[in-house]
Amino acid sequence: MKKLRCLAVDDKPLALDILSDYIQKIDFLELAGSTTSALEALKLVDQEKVDLLFLDIQMPELTGIQVMKILGNKCHVILTTAYTEYALEGYEHNVIDYLLKPIAFDRFYRAAQKAQQLLLPASEPAPAVTPAAAPENTGQGIIFVKTEYKLVKIRLDDILYVEGLQNYVSIYTKTERILSLRNIKKMEEQLPRPQFVRVHKSYIVPLDKIDSIERNRIFIGEAVIPLGDTYRENFMQIIEDLQTAQ
Repeated sequence: MKKLRCLAVDDKPLALDILSDYIQKIDFLELAGSTTSALEALKLVDQEKVDLLFLDIQMPELTGIQVMKILGNKCHVILTTAYTEYALEGYEHNVIDYLLKPIAFDRFYRAAQKAQQLLLPASEPAPAVTPAAAPENTGQGIIFVKTEYKLVKIRLDDILYVEGLQNYVSIYTKTERILSLRNIKKMEEQLPRPQFVRVHKSYIVPLDKIDSIERNRIFIGEAVIPLGDTYRENFMQIIEDLQTAQ
């Protein structure tokens, strides 16, 4: 599969780490490099043959807008910023998308899809698969997870998906996002199978919340979850077994 070579540029190290992590989670993107310096970014675009630049607007040496003017048509750009007032100016420079911080992964993924559709050859989409309902009694259980200050009770039926973030996880429910002080492996062990399935090194999903599956993507409401190559075979076998059991 052809990939888009990406460069992440942000003068804030934490924001840069998030961008780099997001890029590496998407199989049609490749992280060519990352930098906190706008001047270094100008060099890396040429050295690393960058296709797509994730570019912060407010930086000390040069603004993102100035970087785009210098680069001209050397690569395509997705802007990132904490300030909405720059959106119009960004679009005047034909950026692919404009991401407002803090950037959720599903929003980042949609921006990456825009770049994929624009820059990579179109391919025939795989037919969507609607998985069977989860086993009986799904959602009758509860779990307790440790947050920074307390134990929080979560109904299994409320969980939309779980995202691993190094040494803690984000649990997305129907009403809120809960940060738990554990890694995704421990979370996987706590959740019942086959109701919950690991589909990526960073994601666990409940089968009954999946709306559709298309190639390497799982759709749950507005969220787009990547399906990792390592987990694909096991996941698709579970789906096939559920269909056969109907």
